[in-house]
Amino acid sequence: MSDTTPAVTSAATSVPAAEGARPSRELLQAFLASPSAVIGLVLLGICVVAAVFAPWIVPQNPYDLIQLDILDGQLPPGSVSAAGGYTYLLGTDDQGRDMFSAIVYGLRISLGVGVISALCAAVIGASLGLFAAYRGGRTEGAIMRLVDLQLSFPTILMALMILALLGKGVGNVVLALILAEWATFARAARGAGLVETRKEYIEASAVLGLPSWRILLRHLLPNCIPPLIVIATVQVARAISLEATLSFLGVGVPVTEPSLGLLISSGFQFMFSGLYWMSFYPGLALLLIIVAINLVGDRLRDILNPRRDA
Repeated sequence: MSDTTPAVTSAATSVPAAEGARPSRELLQAFLASPSAVIGLVLLGICVVAAVFAPWIVPQNPYDLIQLDILDGQLPPGSVSAAGGYTYLLGTDDQGRDMFSAIVYGLRISLGVGVISALCAAVIGASLGLFAAYRGGRTEGAIMRLVDLQLSFPTILMALMILALLGKGVGNVVLALILAEWATFARAARGAGLVETRKEYIEASAVLGLPSWRILLRHLLPNCIPPLIVIATVQVARAISLEATLSFLGVGVPVTEPSLGLLISSGFQFMFSGLYWMSFYPGLALLLIIVAINLVGDRLRDILNPRRDA
């Protein structure tokens, strides 16, 4: 007995590799083997760099009134500033804001809202889903009934109801998206967790008396991360599109902190006057960022699927 106990303890306290897990280098090579995924990653990288370094990249802070000139309002793409010395590559809006600068600044809000809301929803949902899978019984039933109730409402309707109570604001939009999206992660984590909890290493950890939190964090969570990564990637794109929809409807971010959705909404009223660039270019930027994220997410789903090579 004394000869076998240390071996059992060691096996139980070490985190086994998930089925189908492959070295990081092999995963990277598989990702880079897809031209569409590489294109998506490059587009996503350009958008992230532009958003982070916006004050040093764009020639104008479009929301600094001192830098705006009303004489430059509604200029088409390629026009020169009334003061001379600067060409508006994508034109200006009705307030004389450079559309290129406005789009880059709008990316900061849209990406920030999408990433923060998706990460927070993933943490909350994955925690509840894994806890439900591990505990089972009434705890699992209560959590999953709450998940089913939340998923029975359309996401956009849930977000609209929350923002109707909280009002406009970037923080309120993030909170609304978290409350509207956490259940998706909870269901996925619970499904992955149920598969892992039936394996011997989880049972051995429980028999040895390891604390529940340690089993969840050290053993169960690492082997459930791959599907959660894929869902999180897709949810970032979904959150960005939802934020754009909410802002377009006038219940999202305020005009002092504009996003791509708000830029599209502001320019839409001029669309039928022939001033297409005010809405078209922000919409194109929104389309590109969502497509880029989805291309990356689709490739991650393929290479992290343990049955891919089956």
